[in-house]
Amino acid sequence: MSDDNDYSATVLGSHWISGGPLPVEDVAPDRVDGSVLRFGPGVTAAAVAPFAVVPGGTLTLPAPAPVRRSRWAGLRRYTLAAVVLLAVLGYLAWQRLGPSVAVRDVTVSTAAGGPTCGAAADVLAVVATDGRPGTLTYRWIRSDGTRSEQLTERVARGQHEARLHLLWTFQGTGSYPARAELELLEPARRTAAVEFTYQCSG
Repeated sequence: MSDDNDYSATVLGSHWISGGPLPVEDVAPDRVDGSVLRFGPGVTAAAVAPFAVVPGGTLTLPAPAPVRRSRWAGLRRYTLAAVVLLAVLGYLAWQRLGPSVAVRDVTVSTAAGGPTCGAAADVLAVVATDGRPGTLTYRWIRSDGTRSEQLTERVARGQHEARLHLLWTFQGTGSYPARAELELLEPARRTAAVEFTYQCSG
């Protein structure tokens, strides 16, 4: 029995050592469907290749689709800029051409005792407004027959009063009753006056 075992082992070893791999015959495919090869039964169809297969050559990848910029994106950008510009122009036009300043009240005052010898009376007119921007046109009229030229005072937005001054200088001795009147011409005609007495005993 030992001889048979040794012989079998020797023959088996000789078979693996001296024998080479069995030749494999080329198997032709059952059929060719485009670029998909099918071998034998039970082989499922492969998905079609997403690129062209060139026999013996290189793979040709599809060219990337060109990036197309939306025309509406550019139009939206220019539209936004146009809206902002129109808003700014509208605001400036409203400030310039909108409702002008309106006068609420006019008062005129001076020091109660009046000026003394060789001094000047500081006559103050306060014009109350509604806070809108605009221009006041006015003049002073004195009781000695003197009229000033037309004067203007610019009021800004949010400014609710304008303070207008008249300096009236007196000289000489004696007593002189005086009257100073503010005549507002624009935006509306209004008048206000104050009376005082100049006294100088010498």
